[in-house]
Amino acid sequence: MKRLMFYCQHILGMGHLVRSREIVRGLTKDFQICFINGGEIIQGFEIPAGVEVINLPAIKTDAQFTELEVVDDAFSLNEVKEIRKNLLLKIFNEFQPDILVVELFPFGRKRFSFELLPLLELAKSKKNSTKVVSSLRDIVVIKQNKQAKHEEKVCNLINKYFDTLLVHGDPEFVPLEETFSRVNDLKCELYYTGYVVQEPPNNPVFSYEDTQILKSDKPLILASVGGGRFGHELLDCVVKTAPFLEKILPHNIQVFAGPFIPDAKFNELQALARDSKNIHIRRYTPYLLSYMKKAELSINMSGYNTTMNILTTGVKAMILPFTGNEDREQTIRAEKLSDLGIVKLLNPHELQPDYLAIKIINYLKEKHARISVDFTGVEKTATILKNLVVKQQIA
Repeated sequence: MKRLMFYCQHILGMGHLVRSREIVRGLTKDFQICFINGGEIIQGFEIPAGVEVINLPAIKTDAQFTELEVVDDAFSLNEVKEIRKNLLLKIFNEFQPDILVVELFPFGRKRFSFELLPLLELAKSKKNSTKVVSSLRDIVVIKQNKQAKHEEKVCNLINKYFDTLLVHGDPEFVPLEETFSRVNDLKCELYYTGYVVQEPPNNPVFSYEDTQILKSDKPLILASVGGGRFGHELLDCVVKTAPFLEKILPHNIQVFAGPFIPDAKFNELQALARDSKNIHIRRYTPYLLSYMKKAELSINMSGYNTTMNILTTGVKAMILPFTGNEDREQTIRAEKLSDLGIVKLLNPHELQPDYLAIKIINYLKEKHARISVDFTGVEKTATILKNLVVKQQIA
């Protein structure tokens, strides 16, 4: 069986890890997989059976997305960087992958060049025995005034190190050219795979809390913000809106605040909700898709994976884009869907409990539009990578 090494680094949210996990799930039948996780470990987050997982000493970023930080304070950042670089090279030499997949880089994660460039140099030194692939979401972060310099660097790195670029999106909805103007200067093979979507678990083991809500006859409003390092203003507003809705709607409100939410903020949310009988707050569930399928309304940020869950389940959704670090990725996605009438776009000034309550009540009465895009990203990615191995053997 051919060997595939998959590098994933999540530093603020958990979207990159979720998408990478789903891609890997589709590869387990055809590849022996070594999955490298460079971010913080999430309790309860499952990687597909049969996949070897190696957790590097974890690195994250601050909430402003400006500084890298180590998760384990026993080592300095420079020490962790050196440990990680050497460990990656050791793993590569021992595993000898036929394919190396690097998630996001070089379109992002430039601060991880300290370990990725040595890894890529090693992969290319194997005289075509290892094919190098970049795994990229649909929308690239735009670097505002530095875009031309950023794109030049991306082109140079792609053309030097990478054989294939996989864009996990549908060009009929968002072509890569919309956020990266120099697509025609990329010399590697480029494929649109369609969107990567999550599959529900085969044998879910629901907790008592899960069962109480998912089996309840009461309608459900769901609110979540992914990893939980940001989006606190949305959670605050939802919790403060619960008393208004309790008098009017029969719905339960389930909030998932995220595995990375600071303890102080989580405790504050629980205190705010203490007198509301219609709201429940937890950090994380591996069964978010099940909650979305039940919900009549989902209130979220507009990250890649959450948006795909919204589209595949068909739930009505109100979404607030993340705009930190001048990042327009979520705004672009949210505005496109809002213009098509698929979701309701929330703006920060609308996060007032009385206003949000009225908006929720009115939206629940509206008819709901659906969209048809390519959701076969997992399957097409597997096919492309299998074909890449075949081409490698012929060559």
